[in-house]
Amino acid sequence: MKKIILSFLLVINGLICSFAQTNAEVEMATDFRSSGKIYVVILVLAIILIGLAIYLFTIDRKITRLEKSRKA
Repeated sequence: MKKIILSFLLVINGLICSFAQTNAEVEMATDFRSSGKIYVVILVLAIILIGLAIYLFTIDRKITRLEKSRKA
């Protein structure tokens, strides 16, 4: 019963959020696009995400190495 109520509330929340959005353009995004700075923003975000992914993979490798040494 709780799952049904929770899923119903999530659907209602999604509908409310979709109707709350407006179609007005954001000035900052338009300015970034017109001046070409949007590519810098995308590049910085990509570098941050790649760095996080590399960090997570190295942490995972260290943890698996520690787990293997602990079992042995």
